[in-house]
Amino acid sequence: MQALTKRKSPIDFFKESVIDQYAINFWMQKLNPIWSVNQALGKIVQKENAAQDMVSLKIQVNRLFKFGEAGQHHPVFVVVNGIRYERSYSLTQVDAQHVLLTIKKVEGGKVSNWAADLAQVGDVIEFGQPFGDMTLTNDTAPLVLLAAGSGITPMLSLLEVLEKSGKFAQQPVQLLYWVKHYQDVAFKQRFEALAAKYPNFTFKVFATQEQPAAERLNANHLADLQNLEQSTVYACGPSGFVVQAENLCAQAKVFKSEAFSMSLTDNTETGFVNVTLTQSNKVVSIPKGQSILVSLEQQNIKPNHGCRMGICNKCACNKVEGSTKNLVNGAQNKEPGNLLKICVNSAQTDLVIDL
Repeated sequence: MQALTKRKSPIDFFKESVIDQYAINFWMQKLNPIWSVNQALGKIVQKENAAQDMVSLKIQVNRLFKFGEAGQHHPVFVVVNGIRYERSYSLTQVDAQHVLLTIKKVEGGKVSNWAADLAQVGDVIEFGQPFGDMTLTNDTAPLVLLAAGSGITPMLSLLEVLEKSGKFAQQPVQLLYWVKHYQDVAFKQRFEALAAKYPNFTFKVFATQEQPAAERLNANHLADLQNLEQSTVYACGPSGFVVQAENLCAQAKVFKSEAFSMSLTDNTETGFVNVTLTQSNKVVSIPKGQSILVSLEQQNIKPNHGCRMGICNKCACNKVEGSTKNLVNGAQNKEPGNLLKICVNSAQTDLVIDL
């Protein structure tokens, strides 16, 4: 006698489907590409050039997307040629359903080149949880915003929140913005409109590769600032720019910063060191002066990581012993038992780390 196959009830089918969230997402996204039970997704609805080699993507997000505070960063996940990449970017909230993602094209950059050349309206992007502490304070102290290159994007977010909160009428704000060429200036019309509307907002651009060339950030720029000791200073740009800003603004009431595009190699360091990985029971030889993360990746070791800028802490692990050097600010750490961000630190001596 042929056995009868027991048919599954709708409840049994639902229970099994709940376990397989990928299956649920697959069918939900047949109806709407950003529906999901567990993923923060967004769909590109508009694409435009913000400046030369800089693109702005207006993105509609789903209900699982968590809006961060102005000045924070989000992990952004995109698939390029079948490979999933993670990068971190500062987003600007447009309204309750949309954010603005602005990306500067970088030579050889997988994600930035995808955004500039290949991304299209309708493409779907996945997001992680926001992170970072370069956020607005609750007081009305004067603000000084120092930005270089794509470091302007979190500044736009801060300014938008200030306007929405009505604080522009009572809080002096100065924005100093460094670019290579005037055509690299992003959001120029928006900043000019704010300057025309609010007398206590000033906006200055310094183009370092025009004729005549503007000076890079130095003490002369801060000499014109009023009440630096009572001001909150925000700085965002390449690591050298941020380090210079921190040194110049040591007397500021509050200083907050984020660096990107740090050098992954210190050319003053030569030779190799041994790194012992306690969890994987491996010993590898890596060059001194190079990012530990990059060095391990070159050995076909794939540590967990995220922003590659020393902000999100996904790559952080315990340093059992050894000496390291921070590639952003040059600080050396010889103490054992310290948290080590391997994306922005190089090895100075043999290391033992919990990876």
